[in-house]
Amino acid sequence: MAAALQTNIRPVKFPATFRALTKQSPAPFRVRCAAASPGKKRYNITLLPGDGIGPEVVSIAKNVLQQAGSLEGVEFSFREMAVGGAALDLVGVPLPEETISAAKDSDAVLLGAIGGYKWDKNEKHLKPETGLLQLRAALKVFANLRPATVLPQVTLLLLFTLTSIYFGVPRGIKTNENGEEVGFNTEVYAAHEIDRIARVAFDTARKRRGKLCSVDKANVLEASILWRRRVTALAAEYPDVELSHMYVDNAAMQLVRDPKQFDTIVTNNIFGDILSDEASMITGSIGMLPSASLSDSGPGLFEPIHGSAPDIAGQDKANPLATILSAAMLLKYGLGEEKAAKRIEDAVLGALNKGFRTGDIYSAGTKLVGCKEMGEEVLKSVDTQVFV
Repeated sequence: MAAALQTNIRPVKFPATFRALTKQSPAPFRVRCAAASPGKKRYNITLLPGDGIGPEVVSIAKNVLQQAGSLEGVEFSFREMAVGGAALDLVGVPLPEETISAAKDSDAVLLGAIGGYKWDKNEKHLKPETGLLQLRAALKVFANLRPATVLPQVTLLLLFTLTSIYFGVPRGIKTNENGEEVGFNTEVYAAHEIDRIARVAFDTARKRRGKLCSVDKANVLEASILWRRRVTALAAEYPDVELSHMYVDNAAMQLVRDPKQFDTIVTNNIFGDILSDEASMITGSIGMLPSASLSDSGPGLFEPIHGSAPDIAGQDKANPLATILSAAMLLKYGLGEEKAAKRIEDAVLGALNKGFRTGDIYSAGTKLVGCKEMGEEVLKSVDTQVFV
């Protein structure tokens, strides 16, 4: 899930020079633009800081979002709401109705992180992660985009569904005839659910390098058999996109062996959950990767893929770049404000090119900084000329 735990990793060296993180044009998803003064565009953004390091990184991303927007004639109205463990402590549920209403009424939603040791022993319906699943369902988001910069020359984009096994029924824990507990979940895909995520993937691949790899387990799973059949049928509508298929176990190996062979990957939610975290480690840190969850219409949900990292919360050690880049995705994919998005992407590259690193991406010869200082360096770079 997007709230996957942030892990300790071995830092890797980044190349001396960074290029643009993404080359793709905005996906065809748009949300509502609120009324604005002449010459200005104004958007309502719901902020969900959440738990752990969430408030720290969201605060920084908000500042960067405001600065980039001001330089491109865009204004924002922010509303901060509780979700996850913070909401549990405040009102006793992980997703209050007030938060749902605010999210639905906004033009886009920026989420920090949820979860923590404090709530690990709660019953399932009172876990912070349940609030995230409920939020996704309430916003009807179904397509999850996770770009991963593998090398300066290569950007891998994973798209996966946010439906099926996490919501499929029947599900539960019961006792069988032998008195033994049995846990079960159901993966169910209707043809239209496969078609809609496949169309997003084909359209996205068309705007990138024209290569799409569909990942499944069609050798053993009926849901994957239907998945492959539907994706293959849709390929006829996209003759300019090169479609390939790969079993998920082989895809996991190939991502490590030769990530450059991939451009756009589309898969189901459980495979995507796993492969996107694997891809994040190829880039050097899960703290670098943003994500976007989109629906057919209405506000999108934008969040870093790292978790709440309660062990470093409040210590100024978090990497804010994934959340800052999630704000860039909010602008690009949620609002269609590509120029402001590019300002943020280039500002991140500018800070990295100057050698600034948080602890998760630090290596000899670079400058170790905390969460706040990294945010300040990105803000300085927002004001500079856009890089090419």
